[in-house]
Amino acid sequence: MSVPETPLEMTIHGLPPLQSGAAEPQRRRSGRWKMLAVFAVCAAPVVASYFTYYVLRPGQQRSFGELIAAQPELPSAMATALDGTPLPLQSLKGQWLLLSVAGGACGDRCESNLYLQRQLRETLGREKDRLDRVWLIPDDAPVAEHLRPALAQATVLRVPEAVVRGWLQPAPGRKLEDHLYVVDPQGRWMMRMPAGLDKADAGKAKRDLDRLLRASASWDAPGRPGDGG
Repeated sequence: MSVPETPLEMTIHGLPPLQSGAAEPQRRRSGRWKMLAVFAVCAAPVVASYFTYYVLRPGQQRSFGELIAAQPELPSAMATALDGTPLPLQSLKGQWLLLSVAGGACGDRCESNLYLQRQLRETLGREKDRLDRVWLIPDDAPVAEHLRPALAQATVLRVPEAVVRGWLQPAPGRKLEDHLYVVDPQGRWMMRMPAGLDKADAGKAKRDLDRLLRASASWDAPGRPGDGG
């Protein structure tokens, strides 16, 4: 005797659960919000410190250097140390950078900037270990021997000129080598010192560096992550 067909087999108990499919978009949205929340928590100290520097006390925090609104990030490009060792530019992240750009021949403006880089870093006292001085060389010209002793504690890298010009920009009517540039520990170019900086105005540049280091003290420490510094 055959079993008669019956609509009971199509009751709700015989259907696959519908809620799992309907909940999938909701789970994806929830995952995205969680990811954004994690990013916000990680970025909050940086945003808060810059907000304090730029906004809360603009009269007291007026800078000598020009603040860069777009804050371009370090390029994902390779550089070469003076001894020929390849080095990714991204490896410079993790420290404040006081950066100059000039060809290896290094004329008067270049030598002045290298001197000011060294002096400005030394005047930071115990905070100087949070800032590295960097010289980017966009050509293959040899570096003069008399400069090398003063560069012993600096980072000197040859970088293709197109990479440098795609990242840093001088003020209108100026050249790249006319300025010193400030880059934050996350690799963002965020300040350009006035062209032709000299000893007379070095104190104003130091005040900018002091303010930036104070503003970032809650999230920045000496040394790059993982280097033991």
